[in-house]
Amino acid sequence: MKIKAFDLRTKTKAELLKQLEELKTELAHLRVAKVTGSAASKLAKIKVVRKSIARVLTVYNQTQKSKLREACAGKKFLPKDLRQKKTRAMRRALTPEERSVKTFKQTKKDQNFPLRKYAVLANSPRLRLRVASSPGASTRFPPLETARLS
Repeated sequence: MKIKAFDLRTKTKAELLKQLEELKTELAHLRVAKVTGSAASKLAKIKVVRKSIARVLTVYNQTQKSKLREACAGKKFLPKDLRQKKTRAMRRALTPEERSVKTFKQTKKDQNFPLRKYAVLANSPRLRLRVASSPGASTRFPPLETARLS
């Protein structure tokens, strides 16, 4: 008889292990029957029993993992098998906090030499006023007039 996974999920750990042992012994008997040359119906049952063993093990492992997740829910570190897999490069990449940290020298440079702001009048039908905050921005819009703000 084929075992359904949703039936297995209601069972306890002990019941699952007991059913697993029963299925394994049944599989051993079927393999002996195969060697002795018994009926074809027993040979066809080998596949069903193997798949049932796989279902029991899958449900057992899933419940174990979910219980472990609940136990480690509020903790700082997770076991490696519960962490997100991602890719090796993504796991080693800097976090946003680490990426945003500046050196003392860079902060001083930013304070002493802020980006200059220019008001650039761009070539367009409506002659809109654009603010360019980087040196390369003024070359992208060829200015008709350029006035320094600060």
